[in-house]
Amino acid sequence: MAEVTTAMVKELREKTGAGMMDCKKALVATNGDMDAAVDYLREKGLAAAAKKSGRIAAEGLVTSYIHMGGRIGVLVEVNCETDFVAKTDEFAQLAKDIAMHIAASKPEYVSREDIPESVLEHERSIYAAIAKNEGKPEHIIDKIVDGRLEKYIQEVCLLEQPFVKDPDMTIGELLNAKIAKIGEKISVRRFVRYERGEGLEKRQDDFAAEVMAQMGQ
Repeated sequence: MAEVTTAMVKELREKTGAGMMDCKKALVATNGDMDAAVDYLREKGLAAAAKKSGRIAAEGLVTSYIHMGGRIGVLVEVNCETDFVAKTDEFAQLAKDIAMHIAASKPEYVSREDIPESVLEHERSIYAAIAKNEGKPEHIIDKIVDGRLEKYIQEVCLLEQPFVKDPDMTIGELLNAKIAKIGEKISVRRFVRYERGEGLEKRQDDFAAEVMAQMGQ
C-alpha cells in the first residue's frame, strides 16, 4: 500500500476541486495512483460536483430544527443556485436533515478551512504534550500529532462528520451526491446551534440517540 501524503491529497484536490477527505479516500482506494484517483472521483460524481464549486449559490433557504421540548435549537443556511431548486421538497428535506444533524453532532465549523490557525496550533501543542507524556519516541511524535489533529478536524467540521442518518457517508458526501443529482452547486454557508443551559453543569444525555429516536430511525 503506497503512502498517501498531504502533498498528494493537495495535488489531487487542485486537479479536481473535490474535498480533502474525498481526495484522500480516492488515493487510498487507488493505491496512490493520481490518474486513477481522478477517475475514481469522476465515477463517484465528486469531481463533477467540484466543477460547480466556482458558481455562485445565492439562493436557498434558512431552516430550523428544534429538539423535543426546546432543549436544542439550530438555524442553518443552505444555499443553491436557483430559486426553483430552493423551493423543491428535496432541497427543503436536505436542509432539514442538515439542521437535525447539527443538533445531534454539535459541529463547531462548517469546513476545515473555517478553523482559525490559532485553534489548530493550540490543539497541535496539546497533542504534542500528550504524546511526550505517553513516552512516544521523538521521531514519531509529529506523525502522531498529525493523526490526532486530523481526527479532531473530522470531529468538529460539519462537512467531515458522518451523517447521523447514514454514517457510511459524511455531510460533505451527502452534499456532493445532491449536487450530482440536482446539477447545481449546493453549500452550507453558516449555522448556529443553541443548547438550553449550555455552559451550566447538567446531566449529559445522548442527544444523537434522542434525535434519531424522534426521526424513527
